[in-house]
Amino acid sequence: MLFGETCLLLRCQKPHFSKTDKISDNDWNLSRSMEAPYAMKYTLSINGQKRDVEAEPGTPLLWVIRDELDLTGTKYGCGVASCGSCTVHLDDSPVRSCQTAIEDVANAKVTTIEGLDSKISKAVTTAWRDMDVVQCGYCQSGQIMSAIGLLSENPSPTDNDIDDYMDGNACRCATYQRIRSAIHQAADKLEV
Repeated sequence: MLFGETCLLLRCQKPHFSKTDKISDNDWNLSRSMEAPYAMKYTLSINGQKRDVEAEPGTPLLWVIRDELDLTGTKYGCGVASCGSCTVHLDDSPVRSCQTAIEDVANAKVTTIEGLDSKISKAVTTAWRDMDVVQCGYCQSGQIMSAIGLLSENPSPTDNDIDDYMDGNACRCATYQRIRSAIHQAADKLEV
């Protein structure tokens, strides 16, 4: 593998030299091909506000949310959409933001844990407190976002419905029984 190819894979800095340096045309062209990918400007609808950000195409929504917009309630857990810690709502449906590219959300409504403001979200967050669901808390923003998604689709879920829907959300502290109880409590509050 060439130095340039290795650097591209590792995202190294390109070699610093100018046209006046004594280098071959091949070295100069290699240097130009190693320039950083281009950033593009995106206008996103995040938590009801239009926000302009610059990011390289392919950048995961999670990094834009956390690093560019400073909304740190959405967590990084695994990076491969297996744990659910990074769950946000895209047009009111739960998605894993670690595997959602920035260019895929340009015309969508994104809601993070910080932007929750609905009847269902209030019922879920109240039930979470009442049932003392949180232990370490790291996964809870993703758990809550998924629970809201579940109750939006199915206002009276059974235990099996909850287990199936929440299956992609990992809790290292194993608070699954409390999560299930809180979802039932939220569903009961919404029926009243």
